[in-house]
Amino acid sequence: MYVNSMLVNFSDVAFSYGDNLIFSDACLSINEGERVALVGANGEGKTTLIKLIMRILTPEYGEVTVKNGARIGYLEQNGGLQSESTVYDEMRKVFEAELSAVERISALSHRLSECDPSSHEYSVLAAKMEAAQKFADARDAFNVDVRIRRVLNGMGFEKFYAQSISAMSGGEKTRLKLARLLLEEPDLLILDEPTNHLDIDTLYWLEDYLKDFRGAVLVVSHDRYFLDRVCARTLELENKKVAAYPGNYSKYKVLKAERCALALKEYERQCEERRRLQTYVDKNIVRATTAKSAQSRVKQLERMEVLEKPYLPPRPPRFKFTFEQQPYERVLEIKNLNLKAGEKVLVSAGQLEVARGDKIALVGKNGAGKSTLLKHIFYGDEAIRPGRYVHFAYYDQENANLNGENTVLAELWERHVACGQTEVRASLARCGLVAEDMDKKVGELSGGERAKLALCVFENEHGNVLLLDEPTNHLDLPARESLEEALKEFEGTIIFVSHDRYFISAVADRVVEIEGGMLTAYQGGYQSFIAQKQAMGAAAREREEQAERAAYDERRRESYRSKKERAAEAARRAKAKQLECDIAAAEERQGELEALLVSPETLSDYKRGQAVAAELEQLRKMIEGLYSQYENYLD
Repeated sequence: MYVNSMLVNFSDVAFSYGDNLIFSDACLSINEGERVALVGANGEGKTTLIKLIMRILTPEYGEVTVKNGARIGYLEQNGGLQSESTVYDEMRKVFEAELSAVERISALSHRLSECDPSSHEYSVLAAKMEAAQKFADARDAFNVDVRIRRVLNGMGFEKFYAQSISAMSGGEKTRLKLARLLLEEPDLLILDEPTNHLDIDTLYWLEDYLKDFRGAVLVVSHDRYFLDRVCARTLELENKKVAAYPGNYSKYKVLKAERCALALKEYERQCEERRRLQTYVDKNIVRATTAKSAQSRVKQLERMEVLEKPYLPPRPPRFKFTFEQQPYERVLEIKNLNLKAGEKVLVSAGQLEVARGDKIALVGKNGAGKSTLLKHIFYGDEAIRPGRYVHFAYYDQENANLNGENTVLAELWERHVACGQTEVRASLARCGLVAEDMDKKVGELSGGERAKLALCVFENEHGNVLLLDEPTNHLDLPARESLEEALKEFEGTIIFVSHDRYFISAVADRVVEIEGGMLTAYQGGYQSFIAQKQAMGAAAREREEQAERAAYDERRRESYRSKKERAAEAARRAKAKQLECDIAAAEERQGELEALLVSPETLSDYKRGQAVAAELEQLRKMIEGLYSQYENYLD
């Protein structure tokens, strides 16, 4: 449930870079506890809006207010954590106050155990102990290591506690910074493309974690699945304006389409009304008999508030995949496939059959071997047997097959010299490359433009088995949705790798997972796969949580003592100390008596020897009793 207290408010805000207006008249708010998506095409101003919230930038006019004292955590798209510490030590820095409180409680407990419960010093120490315990309870200080392990394990660092951060890759540092921000629990957590460096398991963990996150969250992401699961309100930046929609990304798409259709209908209705009125005026203004009524319509036109033509976003690219010849029913068979990356085993004795028309998503953690398997299918392997008439087309996520020195037009035309220039240009235009792009060098293209060119080249290969490695990288949301529709309509076979779960869910009818060296095929689409995986992991997670709860309860019991318990503990330690002294004195006397018993004086005096022996026997029984009591007072 959201509370009404406002964290951030924009009131008629405008911002420009020189003569380039980014947005104007922006009015928006973010409340405590809200989960908000920020969407818009590249260049619309999403990062600018974030920097205004962070006070990195100042608005040209209007006002940006942030709640006094609010703590903001910001994960930049490529902003990694910089530190010379190890992973675990860096996370413990977040809880310096809590860890200090636990150490203080331990020190005070030790001092109390050595104090007389009736002394003034004991009362002072007990008061300090109580204050420290209240602070520790309020900050959940005894649970710090559990919290750290939960986040690190969830973010994929369970095997890297002792890893030096400075030796990590850029993606790992960004992921670790997100882990630290989660532990810091700011009032507003701003995440700019947080899913870029996360595998599917980590994505699900993060989404579940954010559901219980106490602060507000503002998310910029192309991951529609993430936006749907995390966010309950959507802010859109488009055409230099900010619009707010209730609901997640899917709901926003529906509401926006309805709003655009209604605005266009109202605009067209008014245009028709103005045309009708103007036509009447033009025909009747000069006639004496109708001039008065014509003047009335002129005034009506003057009073009418002219609606601005609704903004229509640029048409998204249109992809279409076709092939010339159907393959046989069995398009691919994998038997006893072994894949390695250096010494690491990726797949051991892998088995898989692919039928004509299958649309298979390859999933698994980063580094599991998904891209490697796609390359082996395309380039060939003795354990992989394509069926008859199979024609592979391969989309490489690095677009390494493109020549950076070619122009956009030449890159496609050189591959299809029999086609006319008009046909080649039309193909490129359908994929979202405009006339101004045709003479650009491929090496000068942006990531999105390069991806559209690579997809256009891929489309024109006319494969009946499509192999795609992260095809949605660098594509904006409209382009992704267009690609989805084209692949859903494709009548051939598809094997693809993607971290975009919305894309996987829309396209795949089978899922194959690479995990622990195994190649496992799941029947049914992505939702069915997730349901099966969650059921398999539920029992293991419950066991881990029970063990953590038990360990926490034990630490809590060991660390916390009431006044009565502390007094009893002090008395117990005092009694144990007294018994130690009594035993030491008794054993010293025992030694004296044993020496006396064998002395010449005692040996020559029978009665004296009997008395010493009797006292020694009594002393031995007393020592035995003291030891028995002492054992009851040991820790």
